[in-house]
Parts: sequence; C-alpha cells; structure tokens
Amino acid sequence: MTRLATNTWTTKTFLTKTKRGNILKIVREHYLRDDLLCGSAACNVCPHKNDELVLDSTPDSICALFDYNHYLILDTNVVLHQIDILEDDALKNVIILQTVLEEVKHQNTAIFQRLLEIVGNKKRKFYSFVNEHHKDTYVERKPGEKANDRNDRAIRKAAKWYSGHLSKKGAGQFLQVVLLTDDETNRKLAQEESIVCCSVKDYIENTNGFPGLIDKLSKNVMPESSSKDALYPPHLTPSQIHTGIRNGKLHQGTFYASRDNFLEGSATISGYEKQILLQGHIGINRAIDGDIVAIEIFPEEEWRKPSDIVLEDKADDPGDFLEEESILLNNAKSAASADISPTGKVVGIIKRKWRQYCGILMPSKFPGATRHLFTPAEKRIPRVRIETRQSDLLASQRILVALDSWPRNSRYPLGHFVRALGPIGDKDAENEVILLEHDVPHARFSEAVLACLPPDNWTIPDEEIKKRVDLRSICVCSVDPPGCTDIDDALHARPLADTTTDGLKKYEVGVHIADVTYFVRPNTALDKEAASRSTTVYLVGKRIDMVPDLLSSNLCSLRGGEERFAFSCVWEIDENANVLNTKFHKSIIKSREAMTYEQAQIAIDDSSRKDEIASSLRTLNALAKKLKQKRLDNGALLLASPEIRFEVDSETHEPMEVQAKRILDTNSMVEEFMLLANVSVAQHIAAEFPQSALLRRHPAPPPANFTTFLKAASQQGFELDVSTNKSFSKSLNEAVIPSRPFFNTLLRIMATRCMQQAVYFSSGTLAQEDFYHYGLACPIYTHFTSPIRRYADVIVHRLLASCIGADATHASILDTKYAVSLCENLNYRHRQAQYAGRASVALNTHILFKDRVEVEPAVVLSVKRNALQVLIPKYGLEGPLYLPSDKFVYNEEEHVQICNGVVLKTFDEIVVRLSLDSTNLQHRKLVFQLVKPIIPGFSYEDREMDVELVEQPDVIEVVDITDLTSKKRNVQTKSKKKKTKK
Repeated sequence: MTRLATNTWTTKTFLTKTKRGNILKIVREHYLRDDLLCGSAACNVCPHKNDELVLDSTPDSICALFDYNHYLILDTNVVLHQIDILEDDALKNVIILQTVLEEVKHQNTAIFQRLLEIVGNKKRKFYSFVNEHHKDTYVERKPGEKANDRNDRAIRKAAKWYSGHLSKKGAGQFLQVVLLTDDETNRKLAQEESIVCCSVKDYIENTNGFPGLIDKLSKNVMPESSSKDALYPPHLTPSQIHTGIRNGKLHQGTFYASRDNFLEGSATISGYEKQILLQGHIGINRAIDGDIVAIEIFPEEEWRKPSDIVLEDKADDPGDFLEEESILLNNAKSAASADISPTGKVVGIIKRKWRQYCGILMPSKFPGATRHLFTPAEKRIPRVRIETRQSDLLASQRILVALDSWPRNSRYPLGHFVRALGPIGDKDAENEVILLEHDVPHARFSEAVLACLPPDNWTIPDEEIKKRVDLRSICVCSVDPPGCTDIDDALHARPLADTTTDGLKKYEVGVHIADVTYFVRPNTALDKEAASRSTTVYLVGKRIDMVPDLLSSNLCSLRGGEERFAFSCVWEIDENANVLNTKFHKSIIKSREAMTYEQAQIAIDDSSRKDEIASSLRTLNALAKKLKQKRLDNGALLLASPEIRFEVDSETHEPMEVQAKRILDTNSMVEEFMLLANVSVAQHIAAEFPQSALLRRHPAPPPANFTTFLKAASQQGFELDVSTNKSFSKSLNEAVIPSRPFFNTLLRIMATRCMQQAVYFSSGTLAQEDFYHYGLACPIYTHFTSPIRRYADVIVHRLLASCIGADATHASILDTKYAVSLCENLNYRHRQAQYAGRASVALNTHILFKDRVEVEPAVVLSVKRNALQVLIPKYGLEGPLYLPSDKFVYNEEEHVQICNGVVLKTFDEIVVRLSLDSTNLQHRKLVFQLVKPIIPGFSYEDREMDVELVEQPDVIEVVDITDLTSKKRNVQTKSKKKKTKK
C-alpha cells in the first residue's frame, strides 16, 4: 500500500522599505512533509525500500556508559571539532541532521566535504535526515532568539522525535537515541526534555575495543581571558580587531613563518612595500604559518632588520616557559636604513588556516607519560603537544596530527593524533607525507568521476571528424623527456611555395595541443575534480594525475602513430621568424613519431637524414633560435636553475645515482614554440573576452628584493643595473669571470630568488598595464599548451573554442567572481606542486646518501650570522653549514665571515663533506662540513680526496617555463637495474 504524503507550508511575512521609500511585502514559504523516512531498519512505520535502510536494526553499543542498542545524533560543534573521531570506523549508526549539515557547510567547507564523504560511505551507516522539512521536527525561530539557540533546539526536537518514533507501537524493536554535544547548556536543556545525552569526551573515553580512538579527541580550548600562568598576551576580540582596523591602528595581513628562524616571521600588508617583520614569541603571539592576523605596527624608531641567524627550536621539551630572545632582538639596532623593515606584533587572529600536519613523535622521557611533543615535517610549523597512550608504537612512525588550540599558558599549541602513515624512512610513507604536507589531492578518482570517462574501447566518431580540420597527412611529431606518457603537444613545420614581398621564404608552423576539453565537459564530476586538483604533480618516480590515466596517458596523449583530437595553432612565418598570419582550429592529427629531446637532437644533427621528420625539426630549430633572440633583444631574462636526474633501481624504486640534466637545442626549440602559442592565444582571447580571459602575469620584483643580491655581486666587482628587465638582462650577460665558468650561472640562480612568482588572473580584475610578464618581457601571456596536466589550460581552451565558434560559450567562463576564486586555487595548487616536487628531490637525496659520504664542490649562496647557506650544484642541494661563534667573526656590513684570516663571502667556491646524520632516527638530516678552504680546528680533515670544480650544467631559461610542463623541467627519472655484486 502506497502512503500519500500530507504536505503543508509555513509562511513568514516581512515588510521592508525600499530606497525610494516604498513598502515592500516579502512572503517566505517553507515546505513541510510527513513522509520523510527515518532510515532505520528497526522501523516498521516508515515505508522504506531496501536501499533506503541505512541504520542497523540492532546497532552495537561500543560505549560502556550505554549498555543498550542506540543511535547517535551529533550537534554541529561535535562535527566541526571532532571530525577526526567521526572519520574513524569505530563510530557507526549515526544520524546527521540537515540542521547540522547546513551549519557545517556555512562554517567550514573543508569539514563539510569530509562529512559528505563519510555519509556517502555505506559501510559507515551515517544517515542524513532532512529534519528541516519534516512537519514533526521543524521549529520556527522565536522572536529575539539567536540562530545558534534555534538550531540547538531543532537538534533536540529531532532527537526527541526519533526516540518517540522508534518506540511507537509497531515500530519494531525499541531503540534509544543518544545526543552527543559538548555544549553544557545544550546538555542541560536536553536532560530537562528527557533526551539521553553525553559529551564526546565521556563517550569516547568509555569506548571498548578501540584503544587508539581517544588519541583523536580534540582538546578543549581555554578562554583568552584566562591569565593563569600566561606566557603570551591575550588576543584581541573580533570586535576590537574590527574597530582597530577601521581606525587605522591595526592592519590585516597573512603571517608567513621563517624557515630558518623559528622566532621570526613576516606579514604582507597593503600600503607597505616591504613585509612587516615580526620577531620573538611575543611578536608572533601564537600565529601559525598561513594565519590571517591583526598586526600593530611599531613606531619607526623601533623598526628592525630581519635577523641573519639560523635558529632552530631545541631538541628537548623545554617546558612551558619562553627562553631569552636577546640574541635575536638585539640584532641590527644600528643597521643601515635600507636593511630596516617595518616591525610590529600580532595582536589577534582573524582567521586560522590550520590543517593536518605530518611529522614524528618525540616521546616524553618520563615512563608512562601520555603527553608528548610532535615535531612537524614543515619547519615553519611549531612543535605540538599531543596526548597518546601509543607512544611506544608511534615513535617509529610518520604520523598525522591536527591542531586544536593554543592557550596563552602553553609554549606550544595543543593537538591530537589522527593516524599513522607508515614507518619512518619507508618511501611510500615519506611520499605520503610530501603529498599531505603540500595539500596535494591524491585520493583515487571517485566513481562519479570515472563514470564521466568514455569506454576503454572508445574510437573516434565519424561525425566529430567532419567538424574538424583533418591534419593527419601532415608530418607532425612530439618531443618530450624520456618516459613521458602524458604528451600534451606536437609540432610541425613545412615550407610554403610562395615568398614574402621582400623575397623571404615562408613556412607553415603548427603547434598541436591535446584536445582535453572534448572529454572534460563543464560542470561534470570529472571537470570539478580536475578544477580542484588544478595540476598534475610530479615526484621522483611518481605522478599524481589531474585527470584519470585513460585520458592522461591514452586518449588525450598525442602518442606516435595514433589518431588524436587536437587544438591547433598554425602560423605563417617568414625565414626571419616574423609571424605573418595566425589561425586556430580544432583538428585531428596523427603524430609520425613521439621522440625524446635527445632523439630529436640526433635527427637534427645527422646530416645523412633527409626524411620529412628531420627536415621539419631542422626548420623548427632554426626558427626557434631566431624567436629566442628576438625575445632576448626585447628584454626577456635568462635565469638559471640546477636541474637533476635520478637513476632509479627498477626493482626497489630507490635512487642509485644522480646527475645534472643535459640541456639540448631541442629543449629550447620546444620552449620557443610553446611560448609563441601561449602569447598568440592570450592576445586572441583577451580581445574577445576583455573581462574574463584567464591570463598569466609576472610582476616586476620590488627594488628591495635585490638589496642583498646586488651587494654580493658588487663584492665580486659587478655593478648590476636592475632598473628594467632589459638592463638587468644586459648586466647579467656581462657579469662573467673567465676563470670561473660557473659564476655566471650562479649569479642567475641567485637572480631567480629575487623574482616574484608568476600568477594566474582574470583580465577583468586588473588594468592592462598590469598584464605584463616581466620574465618573458611580453605584454600579455597565458597557458594553452598543457591541458592534460594544467586546469588553467583547460579554461583557456574553452575560451578559445568559444572565440572561433568551435564550442558554446559556457556561463562559468563569463563569471568574474568564479574566475577570481578559480585563479586563487590555480595559483595555490601550482605553488604547492612545485614545493612537493622539491621535497621529493630532497627525500630521494636523503635515501641516496643513506650509506654514503661525498666530498663535493659547493658555492656560498648567502652568509648568515652563524652559518653559510651553500649550494652543491651536482645534486641541486642546499643547506646550512653552521659556523661556531667562538671561531668566526661576522662582519654585518659586508656580510662576510672571518676566521684566522680566511674570509668567506657570497659566491665563494668551497669544498664540503656531505653526509646523512642518522643518529636521531626520527629526524635525519644532511650535514655539511667545510673541507676547503682549510681552517685549522674547524675544517674536516679529508685524507685523500682532491676535489676540483667540475663543469656545471648550462644556463637554462626559466622565465615562465611552467608553460612547458613540470615534466619537462622537474626531476626526471631513469630506471636502471642494480648490478649484483659477486
């Protein structure tokens, strides 16, 4: 028998006055039903179908406080503060109310997504009940009632309804409902209404069979007003912060902690060219890297110079007191005005940007202790106090910890254990740490995403071929690193029969880019996942794809000998590399060959080869050199970066050797045409969509960024002109020391560190003069050439397709607000992917040095008060070489260290001994020791090795190589089977 629903409406009427003084009547209707299901298999009243039964008929009790079968109902704060408990498989048969879902969604979207994943997992038996539309559970907000109080009342009403509903005659077995809430007032009101309730802490502490569950409890927060044993000043309240910012006494900024000095940080504030310097425990006042903070700026006479010491937190737990900071704060009182930075202190937290952190446990030295210190892998995050009874087990594990609070009376923030990731040193566990620490989405693609893919046996439809330009007969080929499977781009070049009016030869040159947007349609689950990931992430020997492998390595990849859809940019170019005409079209191509850079170089250099591929490559290479020279003449920068390549054992997947990456003409050849395509597309989409084109800009670095760099160059006898990118480029070209061939490369590496990051933006948000790309010296730029691995390129493809009438104009690409939030995510994900790649290099270098010691040439990158920052070009490694203050004298004005007449300064070539310090299993680190110059009593006395500076990798163009792909500039790997020793 089908039950008919009884539907009702509640209405609210409002009267409001318009700007013109008219009275407007607003009526809001709220739809209520009585046929919404309870989801319980124990219920015989609701007309459930089998797939609608989520909650067990006899749910087991895991809590000793309740020896009867029961369901759990949670209030909003339990979800917000105890999500790690909820993600544990221990809790099942839980009712999530619509009231709670909506509150969580409003307050924290990240936790809301995590909650949705739990509800979507059928094994967890979490049931979402729409209490806001059930006629028996909906409650009206009373006049003068706070929204939070109304929602608490709605939660209690739903809990009361469930208890009554499950105890009705005919409802089946009698079941109880337990309301979990940490709100003391809410618990008291629930008890008065005869609702069984409990705090999360009491419930979890009395669970049976889940000993690790209690470690995941989020700790209670001590009020800021409490001054008992306070170490830090109180944070201002939100209203005080708002008032202070409004009257100009306070400023809002994002806090960035220093990697080198745990007692120093900075914040970027509008209106100040330099970052605001924050020093000492009190100056930082419990801010954590990424927090949005309120800052009070000191009077100008109290401004200081950033410290030049490397300072790490002590190894042992110092207890709850703050150490003397005079070493830090007495630094640079008499510094030159150019070195002084605006200085201030954090007076309040506007928004915490906390996440889960990976690291290691430092067990307490006291037997049986439950309070321990957690050391995060990220140096910019302070150590955390957690409670766990599993310290013996976790001491050898990489673990994940969440922050709960940072009370005024605690030296460190408080947190709780989330889960173990695996043994310390295990490569899988360490890779997991890298991905988590850099917030790289790496879960398996969901069923909803995979459902968007074509079948494995998909073939090109005939009707789609008719819509495209057929280029299958043209000699197209791709050039990529060895082992590349996600081939985004291919090229062709062929001579044209006619000439220019000046008698110059003409060529047709094409760049053909994988047509990812044919498969990734707007607003699908696949599209949303790609937008969230934003980029493919490349680690050593591992790739985390932006789109599933069926697309990235197969249907979209422009593999040799296979027909593929492409988006083509085709130019007519004369022999002097002047572009005469540009056209864009969707196409179908068949690549003749997928080549490596080395194979393409051999084809170019082999004069005996007269085939079509070799001729095409030679034409491309000749034109590319002319395009490059035009850019350099225009002021484009040639910067440098040490790039390396690991040889990986094919069986163990561990690094065996590392070598500098070779740069060939074919690398530059591909770069030039990718750059040209990106510029051509940027000009076209900006003209058609002046308010919503997705572009990429590279801001000019502020003069303050060059201060230390220019001083170091001056010590070597070079006065560099950084007034414009063109003059800077000219200065770099002229800064050559014939006896030191690596010096110019090093100078360019240092120059790279003065640059700002290039960023994505929407054209409608900036004036046209701000579109400029400093590194490339071009007025407009975008990313078009790597849509398999970059979501920015996917959007640009959609814009371009709309421009040429190849696809519809989707509403999202015209939405400026959406474009701004999209660019923010693109910039964040791109930055994190770069950091993750570098961390992967560091990890594999640690593994490489596990059982070896090397003596290698190095170069001084910077001079600190107590250390040299050195670079080992062979490995692309850098780190601190600590100098004892009782032996070395630091000259603050000249930035040099002096010992026994030996002067060490920036750009000096030295020799270091490199080893891995494994004395502390939990915190292995590379150790740099000075070998040469020889300083008696300090230098490491090497017995036999005599090291000379070897030839270093060529200068490579960095400009904005992100348009090329991380796979073409990041670490590459080559599998090699380890030889067995006999």
